[in-house]
Amino acid sequence: MVLPYRTRSSFQLAVGWLEQRIQPELEAYPGILEISNAIIAEAFSNRVIQPGVTTTDDVVWWMRQKMNDQGLQAWFQPAVELQAAGELPAPIGKTNPEERKRIQPGDLLHCDMGFYSLGLATDQQQLAYVLKSGETDAPDGLKAGMAAANRLQDILIGCMLPGRTGNQVLKSALEQACAEGIEPMIYTHPLGYHGHGAGPTIGLWDQQGGVSGAGDYELNNNTSYAIELNVQQAVPEWGGQVVMFALEEDAALVDGHMRWLAGRQEKVQFIG
Repeated sequence: MVLPYRTRSSFQLAVGWLEQRIQPELEAYPGILEISNAIIAEAFSNRVIQPGVTTTDDVVWWMRQKMNDQGLQAWFQPAVELQAAGELPAPIGKTNPEERKRIQPGDLLHCDMGFYSLGLATDQQQLAYVLKSGETDAPDGLKAGMAAANRLQDILIGCMLPGRTGNQVLKSALEQACAEGIEPMIYTHPLGYHGHGAGPTIGLWDQQGGVSGAGDYELNNNTSYAIELNVQQAVPEWGGQVVMFALEEDAALVDGHMRWLAGRQEKVQFIG
């Protein structure tokens, strides 16, 4: 008697293998991210930026050159954008060819940078403020927006539990954030051998109601993620203008809990 073959999809096996981080990789990640943090910190400093002279494109290419000099492989072209009082940025996902690029005092700068090292990808977004004459810190409204973005990070990673799907995590985090008066947007993705790695997608900037397919995959232990999101909040010092506070930091799910791989930005870096 010949029994019929029984087959099943290899999807879970393939994705599960790709998304799993072994202990040596989890131990290597913090050091790799410290390199990234150091590059961003120097890029957002007077060593690189001279207000009134330096453009956002200048900073982009400085970051790209710095990565190249250190033997790192950028997996996308870095990005640097600015927001300022009275100047509305292009909506997320779109560009404005007429947008100002020369950096001036009073600008809020945002960067997005990622590279490969030891076979692992990084992906980070951080913020910096260019001090005006007489200022010693960012305006309180910008600091409040940063705190709201940090709070959204806390809410999201608190919802990221093994066994939950990406869509379940997204729904829970958005509901909790909205209940706390935060205007959230979440577009978090797995990170590992690839910048947008194997595993569950937790929102896309244009799909905040869930992502069919990739969002239905469950979270597992020993996996890593780029916690990517933004909060929009009015800044009183800018006449009530709504400002986007976009952050991205890398974290891992280990023993049932999310942890930052190399900390996170909790204060707006200032230049001046």
